[in-house]
Amino acid sequence: MSNATNFRPVFRPADQQDLKRAAELMPLLAEFEVPERRNPRHLWESDLALFNAVVSGNAPASFAEVAMAGDEAIVGLILVTMRNELLSQTASAHLEAIVVAPEARGTGLGRQLLERAETLAAARGAKSLSLHVFSNNHRARSLYDSSGYDSELIRAIKWLEPID
Repeated sequence: MSNATNFRPVFRPADQQDLKRAAELMPLLAEFEVPERRNPRHLWESDLALFNAVVSGNAPASFAEVAMAGDEAIVGLILVTMRNELLSQTASAHLEAIVVAPEARGTGLGRQLLERAETLAAARGAKSLSLHVFSNNHRARSLYDSSGYDSELIRAIKWLEPID
């Protein structure tokens, strides 16, 4: 894989033929120290279902794109839903998933995918792009922080049942 200075993926809308590769990539969303009470599968299963709905034409408010390496291998993807901003209710988008294959890490692909999500969301009328990230997902947080994302809200949770 090329280094960050000259890696130029080709982006295209995801389609049905991408489902198998998406199913391989989505579990990477849980590739960090997942909080103890969280099932890692819960971090990506709904994203895979949404990806399936998008490529099947059953999620008109969402879109998905894949990044192709020169050898036509899918090395990353984005999944975005158009929806109003939480507080202002202005036109917005939400980054549901961004995944970079291990062989493409360190090439700048994550930043390129994020910029692609921003560009496509803006072209669809979004005035902002939101996302959720676990506080201990340091790799993802580093990307978002360095890309100008403001961690303005904190989601807190208290489990009301004991650990099984």
